[in-house]
Amino acid sequence: MSEEKAPTAPVTQWLRWIVAAVAVAMSAYHMYVAAFGPPEAMIFRGTHLLFALALVFMLYPVRPAAGAGWRAVDLALLVGGFGAVLHIFLNYDYFTNRIIYIDELTRADRFWAVVAVLVVLEGTRRVLGWALPLTAAAFLAYAAFFTHVTTPVLMEQLYLSTEGIFGSTLGVSASYVMLFVLFGAFMEKSGTGQLFMDFALSITGHTAGGPGKVSVVSSSLFGTVSGSAVANVMVDGPLTIPLMKRSGFRPPFAAAVEATASTGGQIMPPVMGAAAFVMAEFLAVPYAQVALWALVPAALYYVAVFFAVHFEAKRYGLHGVPKAELPRFARVMSDRGHLFIPILLILVGLMYGYSAPLCALAGALACMPVALARATTRAGITWRSVFDALEDGAKNTLAVAMACACAGIVIGCVTITGLGITFTQAVVGLAQNALVLALVLTALAGIVLGMGMPTTPAYIVMVALLVPALIKLGAPTPAAHMFAFYFAILSAITPPVALAVFAAASLAKADLWAAGWAAVRVGAAGFIVPFMFVYEPTLLLIVKDWSAEWPFVAWSVLSATVGVVCLAAGLFGWLLAATPPWQRAALLAAALCLIKPGLVTDAIGLALLALVVAVQWPARRRAPHGPA
Repeated sequence: MSEEKAPTAPVTQWLRWIVAAVAVAMSAYHMYVAAFGPPEAMIFRGTHLLFALALVFMLYPVRPAAGAGWRAVDLALLVGGFGAVLHIFLNYDYFTNRIIYIDELTRADRFWAVVAVLVVLEGTRRVLGWALPLTAAAFLAYAAFFTHVTTPVLMEQLYLSTEGIFGSTLGVSASYVMLFVLFGAFMEKSGTGQLFMDFALSITGHTAGGPGKVSVVSSSLFGTVSGSAVANVMVDGPLTIPLMKRSGFRPPFAAAVEATASTGGQIMPPVMGAAAFVMAEFLAVPYAQVALWALVPAALYYVAVFFAVHFEAKRYGLHGVPKAELPRFARVMSDRGHLFIPILLILVGLMYGYSAPLCALAGALACMPVALARATTRAGITWRSVFDALEDGAKNTLAVAMACACAGIVIGCVTITGLGITFTQAVVGLAQNALVLALVLTALAGIVLGMGMPTTPAYIVMVALLVPALIKLGAPTPAAHMFAFYFAILSAITPPVALAVFAAASLAKADLWAAGWAAVRVGAAGFIVPFMFVYEPTLLLIVKDWSAEWPFVAWSVLSATVGVVCLAAGLFGWLLAATPPWQRAALLAAALCLIKPGLVTDAIGLALLALVVAVQWPARRRAPHGPA
């Protein structure tokens, strides 16, 4: 199991000061670059890696309670990482003028190449655990011992080119992820988290199963600035899960709702998970385009989760929180509504075509002035809040930075050995030219990979090995990438290793397996919709002529929305009243027909839905609720 580890507090005051200074310098450097433009790729990515390695080996010692001897090991690794990067910086003219794969490597080149690989593997292990470093080591072993690639060529690929450690994946971490994580840190320090919670309570807290719906709404809002399922659970869960349990939800279901809603944050525009920025880089499109593709599937996901909570509450007769105990919407918006301005600033900037890093920088810089503009939100905000945000932004980037550097080793091995082509041919052969079988294989691979590593490297490995096969079998390129992206994310709620569920279950004091399978039911639409947008790209808003095709797009989105509501109703046994088995089967069949775009399937789905509604309508008011 791979899970981002909590950093260890530095053992001495002077070390705490050094960590804070390095973290603030890292954030300041990336803000400067976002404003004035980056240096050459190797310099920029190398500097990003230098900052990350410095923080990793100070915050994640080899033994948390280590003495001076073990600190010496950390110092040696830090010196090795710095030496590997500075070797490139100090000999930059030599590296830019040499002919790669032709000019021989010097002894120093070979030495620092080995050091760079070992330091990146160890740094990744300290932050993320064993799964990703072992995966990279397996690819290294394959390239070194089972192919005709020579060792010097492999060293060049991984260390001296932009196809390895310093590849585009590390560039995404440096250019995009760092700025958006920093934006999230400024949002948190400016009090926006309280706005999200009060906003959700004011609009849904009083309805049936209100606390569960609060979890859905607040987690989706927090997910727009977080991009991490586990972090989302740990921020929202301590409030929403006890509230759900007090209102009558079973502990496994409460954990499932929080985990599923938090996981969806990675697919929720405008600020998605780190892998979305990697996708934009791979497809050479603006990040705003990726966010647009994700808009409808994300909405379908959250509609399904919202109605799953609603139908579960109706089935068990659970009520919301009394209105007298809830914040009023008008009061929330008048007191704190202005804290939405930084998010709107990012949205407007992306719509007008400004670069994503520049939009994130503008949003981050706006957070504190916006909070200070009103007396209702300026309490507790000082210069220390700014420095804390800069420090937290750098620390929160470490997991992604090391994952991207380590994933660069995987990509370098795949590229130099031709493994991607071989694997594509194997998948196409195994699927026997049937796209649906290739999609199933890719979905299973995404879930398995996601169990052992974070979303970003899991998605990167799938792009290298599986996505080309989907494209070869006829899947549109954006849809194939989004498919891999979704299933790399959904591993967070899929047993046996479901990190978001583990985090939520610990807060709910619920059985892990019960919470895991409940999360699969709550998030069922997430497992179905990706198959549908591969076959009907209009769900990704991919159309050739909007003026002619917008009615079809609107109908496709509407029918899919009704379909996911039917899916929730069939899975949770309630629509207008309790549903016997035959009605549940009819609703599930209607859901599958409606989610798949097409007039014939839509007609069948609507007919099945109308049949169930007609049967339930007369008894809707006197229908008994299930056991409370």
